[in-house]
Amino acid sequence: MKKIAIASILTAGLVLSACEANVTEEGEMPSMDVDVSGDAGQLPEIDVDTADVEVGTEEVTVDVPDIDVEMPSEQ
Repeated sequence: MKKIAIASILTAGLVLSACEANVTEEGEMPSMDVDVSGDAGQLPEIDVDTADVEVGTEEVTVDVPDIDVEMPSEQ
């Protein structure tokens, strides 16, 4: 269970550090009258630049040692 939590935290940290967000226009709170009419306000515009990730495969040959196992004989 701890391994999953640690992996989740590390993944979240990687995702959050892999992009850069810049606020290009400030937001505005809505203005309201007592008679329930008002301005709807405006959400901020945000420009997000994500990281470039290249994923590929590479074929590698690995030398594995030959192991001989001698089992003891049963009596």
